[in-house]
Amino acid sequence: MRVAVAGGTGLVGKLVVTGLSAAGHEPVVLARSAGVDLTTGAGLAERLAGCGAVVDVTNVVTMRRAAAIEFFTKATGNLVTAAREAGAGHVIALSIVGIDRAKLGYYQGKLAQERVVAESGVPYTILRATQFFEFPVPLLAHRFPIAAMPRMLSQPVAAADVAEAIVELVDTAPTGRTVEIAGPERLRMAEVARRIERARGSRRPVLSIPLGRDLASGALIPQGEHLTGPTTFADYLATVR
Repeated sequence: MRVAVAGGTGLVGKLVVTGLSAAGHEPVVLARSAGVDLTTGAGLAERLAGCGAVVDVTNVVTMRRAAAIEFFTKATGNLVTAAREAGAGHVIALSIVGIDRAKLGYYQGKLAQERVVAESGVPYTILRATQFFEFPVPLLAHRFPIAAMPRMLSQPVAAADVAEAIVELVDTAPTGRTVEIAGPERLRMAEVARRIERARGSRRPVLSIPLGRDLASGALIPQGEHLTGPTTFADYLATVR
């Protein structure tokens, strides 16, 4: 089956594309490099022709509520409209566990994205994931003497496990509801960052910066039944260079 992957050049998107190919599907990457602009809809109709399913793993780097809502509303809105017109039978969108309990602007954008998918008229499944083990890596790329991480209790999961779950959802019927996935253990994000730094041979201090009581107290942890990714943080650290 032809499966379109919006955000197919990103961290999870690349893994989804690889997994779809391994499962016998034909992935179709939706990205500017492939001639598609999700924020305007340019190029979508041509790339979605013949696609039976659409995966949305798009992202935007912003903490501003207005910017996040505008991006996800436009990008996902254009995507699901084109998916409906192309006759796709399943939209799978990647979201974040606990965004309805957290107040940061980015999470409000993700909630807006979920509403767009649910109201699209296309059969859908939303997969909510916890933060990835890879979450601190871009923040650690800034070579300041001290690194800063949000004060966050999480149950981080491997991006590869999330991508595998998405590929499996492509082969199942739309649920019309949310599925959640998390890693096997609860960790503070600053501790995750420290252990990544140590695995790289760095002793740089990592400070924990408060971003709200909701994040610090575990708002982004699954509250009920959820899928558990098999990869442990120790497994991930063994791959860090």
